[in-house]
Formats: sequence, C-alpha cells, structure tokens
Amino acid sequence: MTVAAEDYPSFFPKPEPYENQEPAMERIADALEEGRDVLFEGACGTGKTLAALAPALAYARANDKTVVITTNVHQQMRQFIHEAREINGEQPINAVVFKGKSSMCHIDVDYEECQVLRDNTHDLVDAQQELEELQERERELLERSQKGSAEAAESRQTVLEEIDQLEAQIEDLRSANTCEHYYNNVTRNDDAFFGWLYDDVRTPEDIYDYAQDRGYCGYELLKEGMDGVDLAVANYHHLLDPSIRTQFFRWLGRDPGDVVAVFDEAHNVEDAARDHATRTLSERTLDGAIDEMVDREDPRAEAALRVFRPFRDALVDTYDESFGFGDREAVGPNWEDVPVANEEGRDDLTLAFLRQYEGPDIEDDLRLAQQIGVDLDQQYEEAYKRGDANTRKESQTLTASVFVEAYLTEGDELGQYPTLAVRRDEGRDEIIGRAELYTCIPRRVTEPLFDQVHASVLMSATLRPFDVFADVLGLDDPETMAYGLSFPESRRRTFAVDVPPLFASKREDRSVQRTIADALADVVRFAPGNALFFFPSYGEAERYHDLLGDRIDATRYLDRAGVSVEQRRTEFVADDNAVMFTSLWATLAEGVSFDGDDARTVAVVGVPYPHLDERADAVQTAYDEAFGDRADDAGWRYAVEIPTVRKTRQALGRVLRSPEDFGARVLLDRRYTARSRTEMGEYSVNETFPPEERAELVDVQPRKLKYAMLNFFQDVDAYDGDPPTP
Repeated sequence: MTVAAEDYPSFFPKPEPYENQEPAMERIADALEEGRDVLFEGACGTGKTLAALAPALAYARANDKTVVITTNVHQQMRQFIHEAREINGEQPINAVVFKGKSSMCHIDVDYEECQVLRDNTHDLVDAQQELEELQERERELLERSQKGSAEAAESRQTVLEEIDQLEAQIEDLRSANTCEHYYNNVTRNDDAFFGWLYDDVRTPEDIYDYAQDRGYCGYELLKEGMDGVDLAVANYHHLLDPSIRTQFFRWLGRDPGDVVAVFDEAHNVEDAARDHATRTLSERTLDGAIDEMVDREDPRAEAALRVFRPFRDALVDTYDESFGFGDREAVGPNWEDVPVANEEGRDDLTLAFLRQYEGPDIEDDLRLAQQIGVDLDQQYEEAYKRGDANTRKESQTLTASVFVEAYLTEGDELGQYPTLAVRRDEGRDEIIGRAELYTCIPRRVTEPLFDQVHASVLMSATLRPFDVFADVLGLDDPETMAYGLSFPESRRRTFAVDVPPLFASKREDRSVQRTIADALADVVRFAPGNALFFFPSYGEAERYHDLLGDRIDATRYLDRAGVSVEQRRTEFVADDNAVMFTSLWATLAEGVSFDGDDARTVAVVGVPYPHLDERADAVQTAYDEAFGDRADDAGWRYAVEIPTVRKTRQALGRVLRSPEDFGARVLLDRRYTARSRTEMGEYSVNETFPPEERAELVDVQPRKLKYAMLNFFQDVDAYDGDPPTP
C-alpha cells in the first residue's frame, strides 16, 4: 500500500464512501504514485470530486506538492468550495480559491494597467524607504559634525543633496499612476490577513470584502499567500492558457512537476483548449496599427505599413466579395463566419494579401514591424507610469504584426483553420471584419500541459470512449476507470422511444411534430413532479413550448440565451409541477444539479447534433487526418457523434443524484433504440452509449410510453394520491 493510499481516508470527510468511491480513491492514489494521468468517469451525483480530491491531497501532502482543481462551470466552483470546507473540517488544509484579476480589482483596471500600477507603487515605496534611510544617515552625520567632525560635515552635505534629489523623485512618483490599495499592501503588516485566509476556505468575494474594508488589494494579497498551498481552486484558463499557467505556478511557488492537476467536467476541456489556442485580429486593430505608423519618422514604420495596409484591404475585400444579395444588410451584432479556406491551396485572405503586397520581403517587413511594435509598447508603458496617460495603451502594431506572421506561416498547418468573421457595429451601423486562426486539434494546447505536470485526473460523467478522449487531448497511456450509477436500478428507468428519427429535414413535418408533442404531453402527465425537456436548439425548444401550451396542466418555463442560469433554475425548482424547455447545448444541460423533487423526469428530443458549418467541417477534416489510422470515419465520430452523445448523457444525468432519488429518463428518437442498430446502420447512435447504459435502454413505442411511465412510478410509490389514468 502506497503512502497516498494509506493516508487518503483522513482527507475524506463523509462518514462512509459510496460503493464506487472506495475503489476509485485507491486506484487514483496508486496512479499518482506512478505519475500516471487518470481518466475517471463516474455517473452524476456519485461523488467524483471527493473521490479525486482525497487521494490527490494525501499524495500532495506526503510529497510536498499542490493540487489544482479546475472547472469551467460556476456551480461546480461553488461545489468545490463546499467540499474543500468539509475536508478542512476533518483534515486542516491551506486552500485558496482563485479568480482572475478583473473579478477582484477594487479600481477596475485591466491586467496591463495593473502591472504598471504595481511597478510604479513599488518604485514609490522603494524611494520612500531609501529616503528614510538617508534621513537617518543625515541625522547621524549632523550629530557627528556638531561634535567637530569636518569629514561628517562634508558627507552630510552630499547626503542632503541626495535627499533633495530623492524628494523630487518621490514627488514625481506621487504624481504618476499608482495604486493606493497595493500601496497599503506593501507598507502595512498584513499577517492578520493570512491568519484569516487559512482559518477557513475563503471565496474571492470574501477576500474582496475583507480587503475593501481595510483598504488593501485582495488580489495581490491572495497571490502572496498562495505559496505552497495544499489546494488551489481555479478556472480552466489558469491551466490551459500557457502564459497564465506559467505565472499561476510561480504564484503557487511550484514547478509544473510539483502540481497535480484535476479537471472537473473534463469533457469540456476539448472545446476550452480550442478557444485558448485560437487567435484573432480585428479590422479595428489593423486600423489602430496603421494610425500608429502613419507620419512616424522611423524607416521601420514604412515596413509595417507595407504589410498592414494590404492585409487590411485584403480582409475587407474578401468579406465584401463573399456577400450575396441582401447579405450585408442581414449581418447582425454577433460574429458570423465568412469561410475563406479552399481546396486548392492557401486561403482566400492569404491569396488576396499576396496579390496586393508590393514590398521587397514580407518576412523582413514583419520583423521590422514587430521591432517597432515592441518599442512603442514600452513607450506606452513609460507614459502610463509617469502619469502622462490615464490608461495603459497597448501597441496595436505589435498585436497586428504578431498575428499576421502567425496567420501566414501557420495557416496551412495540420489542424489550423484560417477564417474570417463579420459583425455589425450597431452604434456606427457599419460592418467590422476580423481574421481568425482557429485551432481544430486541442492537443496542441493540452499535450504540453499533461507532459509538464506530475499527473492529472480528468473526471466527468461522460468521458468514454477513453481511447478517443486520450487521442484528442494527447494523453499517453492514462489509467482509466468508469463507474456507473451504483444507486438501486429499480429506482430509475431509461426509455428509448421509437418515434421517427428527427433529422433536420423532418423537423418541419407536421405529423412528426404531432407525434413528438403527444409523447411529451404524456411525459408531463405521468411524471410526478417537474420535467426537463432538452432539444437540439432554442428554436426547437420554443416550438414545442408553444405546441404544448394548451395540452398540459403544468407551468411552462422557456429557457433563452442571455438569462442567468441560476435565475432560471431557481424559478423552476420553486415550482412543483413545471416543465423547462431548453437547448441541449445550453448551460442547464450540465453542471447544474436538480436534486430530489427539483426534477423527476428528463427527456432529450432528437439526436441534437450541433450546427455543422465550415468550421465544424474543418475539425472533422483535421481529425480524419490526425486519427484516420485509428478509426473509420474518425472525423465524424471524434468531432460530432461522440461529443453529441456525451451531451445527451450529460442531460440524462440531471436527475438521479443520490441513492434515495428516483426518476425517469426519456430519449425521443428511433436512432436511440436497439432496433436502429440493424434497421438504420450508420445513423444509429445506440452503440455509442457505454455498454451498461445501453443495456438499461428500454425500447418503447410512443403510444406505450405513458403505460411504461405509469408502471415505473407506481413501482416506486411516487404518486401522491391516485395515479393518473391512461
């Protein structure tokens, strides 16, 4: 038995583990001792977080390491804090909950401005300390000179001159941009803060309030107190963004090899990594770069303009030429893709730029543009430090030149998808474009991370198939484990309803709509409590919300984009006879718990494949090239089918959250049924479910669904009073 395996029970705060938690903790402990990554799939509500944290913290404590647990779901962050407090109550740990500077800043400045304010404040404090030392020295020399020392009198005169110079410098620094909150950090004794911080597990909001009341900068205090902590709770970007990760590990006082990384809701890492790797350059930034270079008396400025002007013109010309009749007027306020990739070689934007570029050498011009961009960026920083500017400007020249170089040199690499996008600036009523280099294969970001840290635990209710997940993220020979629901099988039922397959082409069919509406009305009528309905899109959710309006005796809630997820959930669970209509791709489909009576039934309507546009096609193509030797039709399976079924499985997991819970899950589409494997071939998704989940799928005809639900809920004594009559 390893050290970690022997010690992890002391970090487990519950009286008894669930059935699967004990073997999971032991296997994770052993994997950490070997420095192996872990893929851990556990059904929703089965205690994955504690099963990962207990052995990770035990191993870290025994081997002087830090556990970093991350998520991209706000409710999970709150759950981490709750469970860290439970652990701290049994086994004291030093834990920090870290958010970005923007959520903790007391004066609302961005990161670059904050860095300048910190530097200026340090310079001011250093100068004041040096002044105090000189003043003390002057007093000593005065005393000696008054006793007749000519040497002391001469030295004192020199010190007085230095004091005059330093006082003038301090006056200049006081008139420059500094931060009063940070000034208090470095000039006061803040030991009381660290005692308070580790007396419990404090939230960023707790720290903000503590610091605000005392005039401190809570963000900087927290950074200073993170050195060597046992546990850090953070967002994905603290690990997935390479530059942020380097700083974050430095604040922790840890080398990457001294970090155990835990990713919750790890099925989201793939998309999150793509977002972090993707780079963009807007038309506005190009305009700013051109403005910086125009009339600048520096030969490097001409080199920069030789690149920026034709690249901007090519950008505008390319999206202008893409518009057909009425397209320009239809552009809305959100970014919309303008595909530029083609099968004949370089993308349309690159080709348009090469046609318009008239300089001697693109590579040399870009090198000179970056040089002047760096110089200009330093000038902006100095101006802000001196107080000559109210904000810390960034060099648009540097931003533009770095992007253009990457776009031209990396745009044709495997897994890189060059594209454009446009949106309407409603304030000016004009179209704005941007160039984008989209990263299709996320292991470009994740593989270096997993190679650097000691080990990682990636956990979710929906990671399988493990080989696909490991391929996509670049994990080498991970330990894998999967535990299904250990709760009594008699208290759950999953129905695959044999309604016509809801291909996009069939969604407007009135007879299909009637069949689906009839089945959903039966679900509402025979469900003893609230029901969650998930659809391929918000539009489909609204369609059936309206179709069921006069057919169900229940409060209807229609989820919409832009409404607080917590507000939606709170309103819904406060009701006891309600139906929520939402998209499977919305936040409510995962990371949000509906315990007990909050929801007794969940239905997924159709196989909710995402909208398949050119960007999605690029991902499929990249996956085909990267993984085609491992699976037939790898692009479709890796990029579309498996992620879609994962989302479906996540939605099904919104009910059944504890051993005492009960509920029904309904899949409305023939492609989920067992019969589809033989009758629909490649269109069936039945076999994409893990074997034990597939074994629980009960095929039913739509007219029989109400009887199946009635029998199940009667068996678990779910109805309060007489059951509904079929």
